[in-house]
Amino acid sequence: MDVFFLILLNVILPVFLLIGLGAFLHRTFKFDMGTLSKLNTYLLLPAVGFANVYQSKMGGETLLLILNFLVLQSLILMGISAGISKMFNFERSLSSTFKNSVVLSNSGNFGLPVSQLIFQYNPLGLSIQIVVMIFQNLLTYTYGLFNSVSVQSNGFKAMKVFLKNPVLYAFLLGMLLQATSISIPEYLWTPIESISSAFLAIALITLGAQSAFLKIYRFSTPLILSLLGRLVLSPCIAFIVIMTLNLEGTTAQALLIASSFPTSRNSSLFALEYGNHPEYAAQAVLLSELCSMVTVTTVVYLAQVIFL
Repeated sequence: MDVFFLILLNVILPVFLLIGLGAFLHRTFKFDMGTLSKLNTYLLLPAVGFANVYQSKMGGETLLLILNFLVLQSLILMGISAGISKMFNFERSLSSTFKNSVVLSNSGNFGLPVSQLIFQYNPLGLSIQIVVMIFQNLLTYTYGLFNSVSVQSNGFKAMKVFLKNPVLYAFLLGMLLQATSISIPEYLWTPIESISSAFLAIALITLGAQSAFLKIYRFSTPLILSLLGRLVLSPCIAFIVIMTLNLEGTTAQALLIASSFPTSRNSSLFALEYGNHPEYAAQAVLLSELCSMVTVTTVVYLAQVIFL
């Protein structure tokens, strides 16, 4: 149990202190959220993605295993969340938001900083989380957006949104330079490294600012099911898939930990934009973030114990 409390103290607590600071500062000074969002999306995330992929030793075989895991886990979560929504007779708009709350995780401004703390001396672990984040972005702007749009109409233009995301190109460029062993001049690497180092604090402060005015009104059945699906069911499925694919070491640790992150804020944004129970979606995001202090700590501990 000493290890469990060390993880809680040294990994999870710093994350929530920065989230709390972001919420306090936003309530006090009213940040420009559009500027913070663009700073994270177009500067910090691409820099941290490029730097860690460039420094990692992830080969093509490892990448293929990671993608196999992500596809399998996502398909199982989609099937189970769809089954639960039918079992409880959720109407279409509620079912759409529920499925997004279970399948889509906050792998960017929550997952990446947590992984950065856990794997600070292991670039491979953080590179795996970057692959997870890119996959989640693709899943968000395909499956997630289709779920939201299809309540009232068919079709979407999600791929255009995804292809505008600079993280994808930073990841590909980092892989190319790493595979070809091209060295980056010091005068370019120094600013990239400096921007990458700034990501942890700014991303979590942004997440805190986004959560500053969310409120919980009541613990409804869909809300409880969302929390169980995202924070409990997802890691359990991930463990089964990891064992099935015979994944080991850092790869197994990183993927199990990545499966435990809270609900993506995009699920809430989609619900708001398309009128699919936005209050419930926002509550699922906020509560999953709060509960993840316990659940993510537990999964990190188990990952380090099981996959040495």
